Amino acid sequence: MAAPKMLLPTLAWNERFRVENADDVMTPALLLYPDAVAANIDAIVKSLSGDASRWRAHVKTAKLAFTMRMLVERGVANFKCATTLELLVACESGATDVLVAYPVVGANARRVRQIADAFPNVRVSILAENEAQAMQWRGSRIGIFLDINPGMDRTGVEQDHHSEIVALAQAIKNAGLDFRGLHYYDGHFGNFTESERNAAAHEGYKHLLAVVAALEQNGATVNEVITAGTPTFLASASFSGFRDKKFVHRISPGTVVYNDATSLAQLPASLGLQPAVFVMTRVVSHPHAGRITCDAGHKSVSADAGLPTSVVAGHPELTPLGPSEEHLPMAVAEGAAAPKVGEILYLLPRHVCPTVNNFDVALLVRNKRVESSEKVSARGREMPQLQPTAQFRSAAHES
Repeated sequence: MAAPKMLLPTLAWNERFRVENADDVMTPALLLYPDAVAANIDAIVKSLSGDASRWRAHVKTAKLAFTMRMLVERGVANFKCATTLELLVACESGATDVLVAYPVVGANARRVRQIADAFPNVRVSILAENEAQAMQWRGSRIGIFLDINPGMDRTGVEQDHHSEIVALAQAIKNAGLDFRGLHYYDGHFGNFTESERNAAAHEGYKHLLAVVAALEQNGATVNEVITAGTPTFLASASFSGFRDKKFVHRISPGTVVYNDATSLAQLPASLGLQPAVFVMTRVVSHPHAGRITCDAGHKSVSADAGLPTSVVAGHPELTPLGPSEEHLPMAVAEGAAAPKVGEILYLLPRHVCPTVNNFDVALLVRNKRVESSEKVSARGREMPQLQPTAQFRSAAHES
């Protein structure tokens, strides 16, 4: 994966994100700027002509109940998630409609049923790509979206297998289940240029519309079509083929609530998006000339997107190198002065979603001061618990 253009306006960062009481903060620390979060949410809604209902926000990034409530307060109440804990926190935070956009099976599926039963006023849906997955939900009020593979080859039915898709929708209907629509995540276009990304995404959406047509021709009603994460959401929002259709079209970016070095490079500056999360770190060593080490290794800033893991905001002379668990070495450009041991630095992650997931708590920064903290409510997963099948429950009862 090629490194994105990770550029930030240094002076703007210094003015807006400097923390005056940084000396009181233990590091590494996750800093969250609520004003920037609010501005990002408003920017995405504005890009959708002010219609917040067109955004099914993926909460894998938001992770905090605090942030989910901010989305709901601004009219974004349709969510997408990947884990049962994210589903639970979304339901608790005021969501009205949540799609578990992950192929849950077995005990995980039974836990989704439990959560849905506990929140009868929240519409809960799941993904299915075959009949066995769909039939797990008989006797429940869970809605079903068909997961369509756009060529990413991660999950889903191949987009041109119309007969298979139609048969699956008919099986869902015949079983008395709620067929809601189609899910189509084209995240594999992230490394394309903007023009290439738009062209590739639009070509894919033509295939998706052919799927809709095949379903409708065979008596199925498609109520909603969900497309696009962060890289392609503008291409999706601008695709004329989604306009004036019988179905509701929603986009599902998640990273944009906080942003990171990758999303800010991918998306046009005209959107007005801004970084809303940084990792505060301290220099802990100066092992030799041209090298410093900070206390934000890959257990703090995720390394899953490759190197460098982050941008050192306000310090273009510093280049993060390969991290270990708790150490982040950095190269200092020749001729530049190295930060001293103990100096505070601010890292903009290359991939913010798993970085947020690394922390138990986010520190809220307002007016250049850490004012409070919020639990990263949907961090990790729920505590493992038994979700017995009916047969297991019966045997246990008899014993």
